[in-house]
Amino acid sequence: MAFSILTNEVSDLCLGKPALSSLSLSATVGEALSALKRSGDLFLSVWSCDQHHRCNSPRSIKDNFAECKCIGKVCLVDVICFLSREENLKNPGRALQEPVSLLLNSKVSGLVRHLEPHASLLEAMNLILEGAQNLVIQLHNPFTRKKLMSKSTANSTLHNNREFCWLTQEDIVRYLLNSIGLFSPTPNHTIESLNIIDTESFFTVHYDDPASSALPMISQSLVKQTSVAILDADGKLIGEISPFTLNFCDETVAAAIATLSARGVDGLHRMW
Repeated sequence: MAFSILTNEVSDLCLGKPALSSLSLSATVGEALSALKRSGDLFLSVWSCDQHHRCNSPRSIKDNFAECKCIGKVCLVDVICFLSREENLKNPGRALQEPVSLLLNSKVSGLVRHLEPHASLLEAMNLILEGAQNLVIQLHNPFTRKKLMSKSTANSTLHNNREFCWLTQEDIVRYLLNSIGLFSPTPNHTIESLNIIDTESFFTVHYDDPASSALPMISQSLVKQTSVAILDADGKLIGEISPFTLNFCDETVAAAIATLSARGVDGLHRMW
């Protein structure tokens, strides 16, 4: 059952995810800063191709797709750290005109990886274990064709007439946690079917029996970490004598056990 989950396609995790906002590698640090503020995204993807470029023929799309790749990601912290350098503080205007590629130079390679939509969840997990933080997945968006046919300016979410989203480590972990019932069938079973209720070796005493008659059972229940059930005349549970609760009482409770009924001791240690 667990293996069947791991063979699910990563496209299953992309349902409802927004198209990936992006920057071209030719963009400047200032443009990256503006895009981050405008989009409200925590990260923007950086692509090796110009996201405003459109290829009209299927052949050109196919030829250029290999060159149109997401090569990294930038966030506001990257910009802040870059502008905080001593040389950039002296001339922030010039720093904002620097290429966004400078923000990627200090990053570890392989943080962003492409993965085909039909790839399995297991493949995605392997890339995450190898150090990838974001997986770029092509979206099958029925509205993309409408966008392509519109006369509006190029959309920043299009790359060679395709849209993408990305999956994070958190997305995969959340998916696995939501599927925990498939990894372990336990949550789908009743308590009775799991055989975790002891219906034979439990301790019982009637409510009007002397409490002293329950002493051996109280000692055994302490060892077994259970309680002594108190039953009424019809055999219904109406209380318990808990050795753990009695443990918070002082030695004077011994006199009560010697004189009270089982029901009396139950009421006594509840009030102690």
